Amino acid sequence: QVQLVESGGGLVQPGGSLRLSCAASGIIFTGYVMDWYRQAPGKQREFIAGISSAGHTNYADSVKGRFTISRDNAKNTVYLQMNSLKPEDTAVYYCNCWAGSGNEYWGQGTQVTVSS
Repeated sequence: QVQLVESGGGLVQPGGSLRLSCAASGIIFTGYVMDWYRQAPGKQREFIAGISSAGHTNYADSVKGRFTISRDNAKNTVYLQMNSLKPEDTAVYYCNCWAGSGNEYWGQGTQVTVSS
């Protein structure tokens, strides 16, 4: 059974930082691209960062320079370091993984709220 379990969300003040984690089980981790998405209230889910098994990364323009995605293949875990957080970063953050075979899985999401 495949599981993606996010953690690390919470309430933070503008300008603050958070690190999200996503622990994967039930998959061959190195066979998957790992992505982070987010969904704000009333908005569509949007891609924000991705990392290949080799460590190649890409980011949405809205988070470039502030967020950093990384992965630890030995721990089957992907991270999202979020710095200089803004109120507009408030959303539920989801971990996603996908492979060239077409398999794709989602985590349950973790809430991030940026507010003073």
